[in-house]
Amino acid sequence: MIKKLNEQIKKKNAPIVVGLDPMMNYIPSQITKKAFEEYGETLEGAAEAIFQFNKGIVDATYDLIPAVKPQIAMYEQFGIPGLMAYKRTVDYCHDKGLVVIGDIKRGDIGSTSGAYATGHIGTIQVGSKTYTPFDEDIVTVNPYLGSDGVQPFIDVCNANDRGIFVLVKTSNPSSGEFQDQKVDGKPLYEIVGEQVAKWGENSMDGDYSNVGAVVGATYPEMGEALRKIMPHAVILVPGYGAQGGKGKDLVHFFNKDGLGAIVNSSRGIIAAYKKEEYASFGEANYADASRKAVEDMIADIASALA
Repeated sequence: MIKKLNEQIKKKNAPIVVGLDPMMNYIPSQITKKAFEEYGETLEGAAEAIFQFNKGIVDATYDLIPAVKPQIAMYEQFGIPGLMAYKRTVDYCHDKGLVVIGDIKRGDIGSTSGAYATGHIGTIQVGSKTYTPFDEDIVTVNPYLGSDGVQPFIDVCNANDRGIFVLVKTSNPSSGEFQDQKVDGKPLYEIVGEQVAKWGENSMDGDYSNVGAVVGATYPEMGEALRKIMPHAVILVPGYGAQGGKGKDLVHFFNKDGLGAIVNSSRGIIAAYKKEEYASFGEANYADASRKAVEDMIADIASALA
């Protein structure tokens, strides 16, 4: 699967992913009004608004981007209707030819971890029929429980040509409370990075591994160190834009072949129309504002890598 992602990155010359992390206050009034007229001010109405909001952004940007990353919590907060909107979003993005990275951050052990992997990137047998329940291409995984929690995902990746991004150094300010602590003189995030490299050896897909890593744009020096530790891992880089990361901060996340990283922006794109520089588009043209934000992000990263 990571080979497919890299092919799409090269084809579109855009190492970026749009985070589809909808909140109700991001959704223009014309969308919520229509959804509530049909379904009422209900969880179903909210879920319909979320899907239509996502659809507008995808329609406006799919020709520019290789992938999307829906954050499942933003859908789970609306219960079962929200999860149905999540699944509709995954399916619609696939119809548009996009790689879907499910930001689910699952992490457990044994059969529980295996069930998470099956549900999101695997297949399940029901009588004589086989189903792909959520059908993301790649998912995020929390490694805190160790190999017991990660190996079931790798097994499912190998059986179904899927991928995972393992949390290594996250972009949030308090990440250092655990991730920066030293074990025998070495930061914990480096130890996790070394383990990601080992796990990845058993799931190669061309020059890169289906086992990637999450490393925040807000920590460029750590990203440079981790790039060396994990030479065959694609790094998913959150924290661009709204959290402060810029294109110039990202140079060392990439390998010399121009690959090895994919940079995420969520609200900086999906809520672009609320930002001063894109306010002229207005609420009605929110998707056009998102497209312009994608174009600007691609240009920013390209100029940094030139």
